[in-house]
Amino acid sequence: MQLPVSALSMDYAREANRIAKFVRKTVDSAGARGVVVGISGGVDSAVVGALCVRAVGSARVYGLLMPSRHTPERELLDARALVRSWGIRADEVLIGDIAEQVRSAARVNGTKIARANVEARGRMTLLYYYANSMGYLVAGTGDRSEVLLGYFTKWGDGGVDFLPVAHLYKTQVRRLGAYLGLPENIVNKPASPGLWPGHTAAQELPADYVKLDPLLHFLFDLRLPPEKAAARAGVSASLANEVVEMHMRTAHKRSMPPSMARR
Repeated sequence: MQLPVSALSMDYAREANRIAKFVRKTVDSAGARGVVVGISGGVDSAVVGALCVRAVGSARVYGLLMPSRHTPERELLDARALVRSWGIRADEVLIGDIAEQVRSAARVNGTKIARANVEARGRMTLLYYYANSMGYLVAGTGDRSEVLLGYFTKWGDGGVDFLPVAHLYKTQVRRLGAYLGLPENIVNKPASPGLWPGHTAAQELPADYVKLDPLLHFLFDLRLPPEKAAARAGVSASLANEVVEMHMRTAHKRSMPPSMARR
């Protein structure tokens, strides 16, 4: 896979070692015994899982597979294959049953996104239940593309102890996954939060990551105005403006809750 702009290229061997060192330092400085990772079968969680194993060893990494009732069987098979290849301990917990109990107990009819986010927040709760029980940290799987766009659930997949690949764009995560030797079908798998049947990132994002990542780079790394960023990335100005608006609209996800406390 060719990266869209040379600025997004990097030495992936060096980067893998650098991230592993970061993971190891984060775990050790917290006095934690290991790491818990939610493994979905997608590229982000696969890369984070592989890096955590590289950093602290398979004996100190615990994988949680948390399928919903609509998770495709292929995703679950890929996730199982990953944990077997790493030789880590893992559990499977059907998140759909837990989420349905929450939805059934509520006295309001939730919107589609509210009902879906119960699953994401249920996964966060499970990850922390395991982590707290074992003295582990929760490793997040979000990448820079998702963080900048706010494309994650607040206090769901955004609720973690540390983020190993949040400085890498989705296209970079894919290249890093290829370097790490992850299966090609996982490296190139379309992004999918899977919060409802057939749910994919393409349904909600304004463009594919191959177009978005260069644009995000020019907008937020080089801080070019939307029109110039669009021209450099080879996309429309309207897409650039939409991305900026999406970033601004989701600012609350990247910040501490507002308060009257003195800073």
